[in-house]
Amino acid sequence: MRDKFLQLVIVFISSVLVIQLFSLQVINKENSELIGKASVQKIYNFPERGYVYDRDDKLIVSNEPYYDVLIVPNDVKISDSTRISKDLNISVEDFKLKYNKALKFSKIKASVFLSSITKQEYAQLQEKMWRLSGFFIQKNSKRKYNYSTASNLLGYISEVNDYEIKNNSYYKSGEMIGRQGLEKTYELVLRGKKGVNYFQKDKFNRIIGKYNNGIYDTMPELPKKLKLTIDIDLQTYGDSLMKNKYGSIIAIEPKSGEILALVNSPGYDPSLLVGRQRSSEYRLLNNDSIGKPLFERGLQGQYPPGSTFKMINALIGLQENIIDEKSLFKCDYGHYYAKNAFMKCHCEKGTYNSLDKAIYNSCNTYFAKTYKDIIEKYDTPSVGLDKWKEYVNSFGFGNYLGYDHPTGKPGFIPSSEYYNKWYNNSWRSVTTISNSIGQGEVLATPIQLANFSATLANRGWFITPHFVKEIENDSLNSNYRKKNYSLVKPEFFEPIIDGMVNVIEKGTATNSRINNIKIAGKTGTAENFIKIDGIKKQLTDHSIFIGFAPADDPQIAICVFIENGYWGSRWAAPISSLMIEKFINKDIERKWLEKYVTNGNLISEYLKPYTKKNFVINE
Repeated sequence: MRDKFLQLVIVFISSVLVIQLFSLQVINKENSELIGKASVQKIYNFPERGYVYDRDDKLIVSNEPYYDVLIVPNDVKISDSTRISKDLNISVEDFKLKYNKALKFSKIKASVFLSSITKQEYAQLQEKMWRLSGFFIQKNSKRKYNYSTASNLLGYISEVNDYEIKNNSYYKSGEMIGRQGLEKTYELVLRGKKGVNYFQKDKFNRIIGKYNNGIYDTMPELPKKLKLTIDIDLQTYGDSLMKNKYGSIIAIEPKSGEILALVNSPGYDPSLLVGRQRSSEYRLLNNDSIGKPLFERGLQGQYPPGSTFKMINALIGLQENIIDEKSLFKCDYGHYYAKNAFMKCHCEKGTYNSLDKAIYNSCNTYFAKTYKDIIEKYDTPSVGLDKWKEYVNSFGFGNYLGYDHPTGKPGFIPSSEYYNKWYNNSWRSVTTISNSIGQGEVLATPIQLANFSATLANRGWFITPHFVKEIENDSLNSNYRKKNYSLVKPEFFEPIIDGMVNVIEKGTATNSRINNIKIAGKTGTAENFIKIDGIKKQLTDHSIFIGFAPADDPQIAICVFIENGYWGSRWAAPISSLMIEKFINKDIERKWLEKYVTNGNLISEYLKPYTKKNFVINE
């Protein structure tokens, strides 16, 4: 019985080997031979790239046709380079460069010689193709943008490089790939799969029909459509508010984690990075060292969060039983947190602040003392700080959030290890006191702050922010459905939210009230430094606001970050309230505020470090 079984195994293995050998030696050989035949022309059939829609099914990105001129170097009469160059409307020098590049790729395989020629160029060239031996035209499509916004969010496509060709057999020279943004994240979804047709050529290099009746041809696989979480009208409105201001707006639907708007300023029209002018336009954008339009501030900018960070310390203080709603701290224009070390505050001398009052008046003293007591609750500052850090991390700070965009930065939340290194294991809670007010070593990205705002709106949990709502006939990553809970209990959020409502009603952002919409928010002002000729200099503070609305049933959570905007109430809070009003009411009643914001111009602030003149800040 055992011998019989062994014989069957041997027969089975032998059969498999015979089939594989047949495939390799007959089928694959025939395929490779046909590919290498000079009389056979291989033409790819590219499907249109997938369309992109906003959350309300408004078409954002589609396609329009274009044509590529392909070359098979072996079939080109190089002696006719002058005439060929004239027919192709390029210089002889350009012809030689492109020819040598194609030759380096392959003598017998086709590659792109000229890309993205227009319908008009195609029509003119078509008449000359009979005398252009070794050249043929392949139809393709390029991106068409219906809105001049969300460029860094959408990303762009460009020609594959040598590394990509080498490491991915799917792509050939001259083909396009998602280079940045959602075009990159969802490349496999948006590209579909190209088909291929084999054609028989005669001795005059003319196509005379399908090779072998088309038995080797394959059909292209259609791509899938993307439906984004973005509200394109809100996105466009955000662009108008950010004119002549550097920074970002990020709005999130709290209950779903869906990103409603990602505004980056300065931005650029995504149509600039389409077609043959893409390289030159990209260089211009990349060379803008002041505005940096290619830098996605909302995802890549790492800034001190300023006073918006105070709510975290309040939440941790409540959870750790350091404070309660009625806890009072005295403020005398600030306080001494160590010998000869004074932290300023705008509260008047002899002011006693409760939690609610401390939030809406943004009292530095209250939160500094709360933070200090949190750290000192434990046996050593190291243990206390690491416990504090654990809380902060649970709100999504200090690491990548996991959203579906390839761009990002983790921010920074210091640990005891960090301070042990810098202070040689000799430091106290007061050494790190700046963490209490979102300064010092703490860094956050605007999307982390927007996510924190969503967590406050949800009373302690968030869903990972994401940009895609639906993929045609496919499902989203399960992470975009799962709740992530902070380490603070839900009941401790209500007093914080009460204080945030009072920020708008009677605190630091009264200029941002909206009739019939209750906003919960917090202003922030963060110090801002730059190195000029190796010397550290202070610039005008950053203006920050986080919040959500309606406070009792949140539909939108937001972070607005305005570089060099000074008080959070000056720019960030008004912009936030206008975005909230636009999203909820679909219209703006406060035209005076809209006019104030749209006419606001901070360009002079951004140019100060480059004028080589003395300048003043925080005017």
